[in-house]
Amino acid sequence: MEPPDHTRLRRLVTRAFTPRTVEALRPRIEAIVDGLVERARRRGEFDLLGDVIEELPVTVIAELLGIPEADRHLLRPWSADFTLMFEFDTSELDQRRAVEASAEFSAYVRELARERRRRPAADLLSELALVAEAEDRLTEDEVVGTAILLLNAGHEAWVNGAGNSWWALFRHPDALAALRADPGLVPTAVEELLRFDTPAPMFERWVLEDVEVAGVTIPRGQELALLFASANRDAAAFGRPDEIVLDRRPNPYLSFGAGIHYCLGAPLAKLELEILYHALLERLPTLELAAEPTWKPRFVLRGLVSLPVRIR
Repeated sequence: MEPPDHTRLRRLVTRAFTPRTVEALRPRIEAIVDGLVERARRRGEFDLLGDVIEELPVTVIAELLGIPEADRHLLRPWSADFTLMFEFDTSELDQRRAVEASAEFSAYVRELARERRRRPAADLLSELALVAEAEDRLTEDEVVGTAILLLNAGHEAWVNGAGNSWWALFRHPDALAALRADPGLVPTAVEELLRFDTPAPMFERWVLEDVEVAGVTIPRGQELALLFASANRDAAAFGRPDEIVLDRRPNPYLSFGAGIHYCLGAPLAKLELEILYHALLERLPTLELAAEPTWKPRFVLRGLVSLPVRIR
């Protein structure tokens, strides 16, 4: 969306999804992380991605939106299949999987949103369904679309970002050692690692009106590939762009987008990452790579299939 539709939608959604809403989740996120890390610690050798990282965001987003616990097992498969639509040259099978997941996902959230409008609860979906300003409110389609956006971004992109970040740390032991020695670096380290290996290296956009960029005229209707990963390593914007600089400031990375379309869930994503990093660094200080990870066969949303680790 673009203004004025985007301005209206963003304003209404922001009234429900406030910094206070996000910060109020801190104790629950800490409790979820503590449980996941303790379970992993007892095992000694585990998949950091599948056993810890994937479990956290879907639980948090589901609780935030008010998805019943009995239904939460549906969210991860739906999200994984739904995001196949973002990829290039998808097979007919993957296209069908994406369409089916989208339809099922939308129908589920739509029915739940209707229920919350009839019987509000203490959750974000109820807030979205009821939010109003000067007699304006979100339509049912807008509530459903916003909920799905949060679920998708809060799962697929976050999981890839967390997994890629830890893989980067294992490949750069000096950075990992520095972070273990000074956990106070975690807030800037989280942002630096998202710059260093962004989970969404490329995204597509369409040109709405003729525009000139760097002397090149791009006509209306053209499709552009925006290379966020390249921008995040731009030597004109970042000193030592190909190195991990844990205390980098300023850090104008684009992994959450920019401007009016900056990711609505960025504060929640960073809070989850910071809590997870502190727990892993402090409670599993000898964590190391157990085997070379494998990558998903994706291009647009780039992430690992697994990240085998062990406690030394």
